[in-house]
Amino acid sequence: MYLPTTSYKAFKSLVLIGLILALCVVVLGAYVRLTDAGLGCPDWPGCYGTLTVPQSEAAIASAQAGYPNSTIEVGKAWREMAHRYLAGILGLVVLTIFILGWSAKNEIKSSPWTPTFLLVLIAFQAMLGMWTVTMLLKPAIVSAHLLGGLSTLAMLTWLAHRHWGHCSANIVKSGGIRLAVRFALLVLFTQIFLGGWTSTNYAALACTDFPTCHGLLVPEMDFKDAFHIVRELGQGANGSPLTLASITAIQWTHRLGALLTFIYLVFLSLILFKYWQFRRLVILLVLALATQIGLGIANLILHLPLVLAVAHNLTAGLLVIILVTLNSKITKL
Repeated sequence: MYLPTTSYKAFKSLVLIGLILALCVVVLGAYVRLTDAGLGCPDWPGCYGTLTVPQSEAAIASAQAGYPNSTIEVGKAWREMAHRYLAGILGLVVLTIFILGWSAKNEIKSSPWTPTFLLVLIAFQAMLGMWTVTMLLKPAIVSAHLLGGLSTLAMLTWLAHRHWGHCSANIVKSGGIRLAVRFALLVLFTQIFLGGWTSTNYAALACTDFPTCHGLLVPEMDFKDAFHIVRELGQGANGSPLTLASITAIQWTHRLGALLTFIYLVFLSLILFKYWQFRRLVILLVLALATQIGLGIANLILHLPLVLAVAHNLTAGLLVIILVTLNSKITKL
């Protein structure tokens, strides 16, 4: 009788722990960003030259002397450091998954190169975290950091489902439906990028009426500066401040993307609901999708309350988990 090795059992447990940690890191990162605490510490990986936040009068005075151009806000600094601590724990978990994956490479239900790529991704995420601070919240870096975090979540979801869920290539025999399930992830990540781009450019409240924008279905917009990727925060391609037309274009595109994503995922759900193996997941997908749309509208109308804005990011993470699980279920071991 086959008895799993200690390495395999530890690997199986850690991928599930890593999945939970990754979702927490994504949500905490959103909270840090939405409370403007991304620059709570002006250096990296520490905070004002230490691994904790200066709190005593002497420590604050010393930090102020070392960083005279920074305003020390202890609350924001602690939020940023809490995110770094949690991300660091996740990094250690991923490193252990990588080691165990190769140790039990003949037992794990995925290629050992998957945790290898995951380790590379988490290392790149750490670099993006550093650049987010040193490059002063440049939109391209912050958006890439968000996508990297959700990609990490997606890979851990894949590994967790391969070892804890049921997979079968025989559930869906149609190549077209399988392709549609794969394509759903691309649609979702494109929309996540648009949401991240909206948030990092502070365009979430570019217009607050719904379904119109400034009273129009198609308002005045400037797409050239809105989607010029390599630029400073709040600036256009030529260094001038972003105009209202530019940030309106960013939010309007996110709205359009949300509509297209909603239509596509509802259509996919209707197709998949006929398979009894998918029905629970499809119901969860529709509920999460409806919640996400509702949160998006509520954030506009209520002027971005923190709890709803963070929940919007949480639901995006849940949508990633659901779609990755669907993709894993239709892929043979």
